[in-house]
Amino acid sequence: MRFPIRFDTLGAVVMTPLGLGRRHCHVEVRDASVEVRLGWGFIASIPRSSIRSATLLPRTFLSRGAHGWNGRWLVNGAGDGLVTLTIDPPARARVTGIPVHLRELIVSMESPEGLVTALSPVD
Repeated sequence: MRFPIRFDTLGAVVMTPLGLGRRHCHVEVRDASVEVRLGWGFIASIPRSSIRSATLLPRTFLSRGAHGWNGRWLVNGAGDGLVTLTIDPPARARVTGIPVHLRELIVSMESPEGLVTALSPVD
């Protein structure tokens, strides 16, 4: 299942000319992995078994893009519609081609509830 990353007007205006617009940004949930892409700016392939939780984050951020440090990253085109993924063991990601570790990922989603449901354990 592919879920588009959410963009507001500010995010679209700033990021689309850089090749980071809606068309290139998504979270794809597969049987064994979850792929997160913000165009060429952020790419991660996370083993499904490493995702410990996916929760709605009821707050907003002013920044847009891919930002983080020490394993905690925010990947967003909007300040709201946020989902937090807790990852253990940490996964690898690339930010502008540079490898980073990923322990927590906050991502803005068009359908945050849909992503949380897709990543919920099946009983």
